[in-house]
Amino acid sequence: MTATECPFCNLPEDRIWVQTDSAIAFPDNFPVSPGHTLVIPGDHIEVLMELPENDFKEIWELVAHVRKLLIEKYKPDGFNIGINEGVAAGQTIAHAHIHIIPRFNRDVPDPRGGIRWVIPKRAKYW
Repeated sequence: MTATECPFCNLPEDRIWVQTDSAIAFPDNFPVSPGHTLVIPGDHIEVLMELPENDFKEIWELVAHVRKLLIEKYKPDGFNIGINEGVAAGQTIAHAHIHIIPRFNRDVPDPRGGIRWVIPKRAKYW
């Protein structure tokens, strides 16, 4: 996928919630909970770990800032913060992005295991 084909590289200005010099935060189009937000590098790159060190640091600083804003706005009881890297891991848009998903008590019957449920038969270890 090229930057011209990438939906994250062509975001309308009104979708952007917070922006820094090299990172952008915006609401997920298909949120799994209220406030589900994506943080992406401003430049088109598929693998987050390939960012220059300063951009990598700025991305995570924006994640922390967005998390704080989500706490103020939605008052969640917890978070799932994660990255799907590559098709095998479920990445559907080939632009690196971090999901910040607010979680709420009783939003699922048993939240234990969290992201381990990406492979259901291996999730339950207790």
